[in-house]
Amino acid sequence: MALKASPFPNGFVAGIHAVGWALILPCFWFLDRLIAVCKSTTLEQSQRLEQECYLHPLKVFFGFIIFFILFFLAAPFALLGFILWAPVQACRRPFRYHREPPSSLERETHRGFELVGKASFGFATANLCLLPDGLARFNNLGHTQRRAAAIGQHIVHGVCRNDIRIFVDSPSSCGTLSPSNSILPASNSSSYGATERQAQSPVNHSDSAEVQVSIPQSNSQVVCVPSDYTKEPLDNSPSHLSNSNQNSNQRGHRSAPRALLSQGLGQKGDVPWEVSTLFPANVDILCLEEVFDKRAAQKLTQALRPVFGHILYDVGVYACQPPCRCSSFKFLNSGLFLASRFPVLEAQYHCFPNSRGEDALAAKGLLSAKVLIGQSSKQKRVVGYFNCTHLHAPEGEGEIRCEQLNMVTKWIGDFQAANKFPDEDVAFDVLCGDLNFDNCSPDDHLEQNHCLFEQYRDPCRAGPGKEKPWVIGTLLEQPTLYEDDINTPEKLQRTLEMEELRKQYISRPVPAKDLPLVYPESDQPWIGRRIDYILYRESSVSKHCRTEIEALTFITQLAGLTDHIPVGLRLNVIMDSDCAD
Repeated sequence: MALKASPFPNGFVAGIHAVGWALILPCFWFLDRLIAVCKSTTLEQSQRLEQECYLHPLKVFFGFIIFFILFFLAAPFALLGFILWAPVQACRRPFRYHREPPSSLERETHRGFELVGKASFGFATANLCLLPDGLARFNNLGHTQRRAAAIGQHIVHGVCRNDIRIFVDSPSSCGTLSPSNSILPASNSSSYGATERQAQSPVNHSDSAEVQVSIPQSNSQVVCVPSDYTKEPLDNSPSHLSNSNQNSNQRGHRSAPRALLSQGLGQKGDVPWEVSTLFPANVDILCLEEVFDKRAAQKLTQALRPVFGHILYDVGVYACQPPCRCSSFKFLNSGLFLASRFPVLEAQYHCFPNSRGEDALAAKGLLSAKVLIGQSSKQKRVVGYFNCTHLHAPEGEGEIRCEQLNMVTKWIGDFQAANKFPDEDVAFDVLCGDLNFDNCSPDDHLEQNHCLFEQYRDPCRAGPGKEKPWVIGTLLEQPTLYEDDINTPEKLQRTLEMEELRKQYISRPVPAKDLPLVYPESDQPWIGRRIDYILYRESSVSKHCRTEIEALTFITQLAGLTDHIPVGLRLNVIMDSDCAD
């Protein structure tokens, strides 16, 4: 069944929703501005000190009075709008779908299996904290609309850059090195949130402006480096670069990049990994969390649609859930946002029924999608399953998260059972998102031992409660987001690679109740809280498909724009045509 763009069954219901929301929006905006004028980020506080601005208390005083009066005047219209808006949520489908018409069929399909029986797939996940501006400021992040536009531009710049692989010209070398961004086109230095503190100014466009992005060709470049690469600077003259000019959807199996030499992590059997200042090139499916604000979701869609032709946004439910019951009222959607290069064949959303406290105000849940990849050499349809979720947030409530993990495993199984056909080959089954627990905190021991990790593989996990030594935490300390050590992608990259600096900016593990925290254990590195995951499963893919990890990436490109570190994963899938039915 083809997905529909509108979440409503017909134009009449959509019209009622539009009128109701138009009446609610002014009151909502005045309340949001009232909160925002009273709550400053640490960046704004430091800027006022540098500029010796002493008029801020007057701005807060008069701003509060003005917005409170406007909120009070708009409240009767909002009440009328709510009466129109709330009932139609009962018949609303749980997401909006945007499809960008492709210039050619080949842009939406991957011919790797059909041509050579091999394919490479890139995935990325990021928590963006795109709450309404007033609420985002409690996480030390402001200007939600500007951040959304800047994030969209940064992601497009990263995934559309030339795919450069650096080969070490040495008899003992057998792989590639991830390039420094110094040989890549630099992003706009005036971009919001990713500049030096003294130059950190928002991008110059209004909240209602559309984001215009130029899309470069997805070329692949190979850089040959002499064997003393680690000693001599890279010569990036044009004579050392050659373009293969291959479309990203037609690329074959590639050699996996080696880990950073400075970390000494090229050992046999380890997962190739890197800390990158850019999103990985040619990401195929992108999962974003905490895209709660509708206008921010639209800005992201505008920015990403030239690259990702299939986007699911505004995912979740609103008002009374279940309908006609007031036990749980959802003010915010799930915050999930899925962008895919591949056509989405089926999609399904489930809302967690056991949320508590402030988390119960949002419709957190699971979004599952089935995507069409292409055809195999036997002309069978090749598909993939992609699931994204965002679990319960408050610390010390591991029982709730474990219940949600049980629901996730059941819902994924039900979705795949209902949409799996015998004439299809399944290439990948991926689960990603913000799980709100880590693998090193004593307080998270219940989640660390959940059976989910027996079904899905976590590339960063050595075992329950134990990370691999090269892993980096993904949750930043919110008060330090604009410190000089981490306020640009390059500085955040250097900080993450230095354990002593990393301790100051990555959140510490959560101790068990009434027990002191002993971390790290002797002879173990300091990692911090890694709560953003990309997991994959092999048991549910076709038996003649073999999956290999090409690279895992910790991404610093959104420094100053979010309080999480995005994560990327690239999988190589090899299909044995001799065993295919």
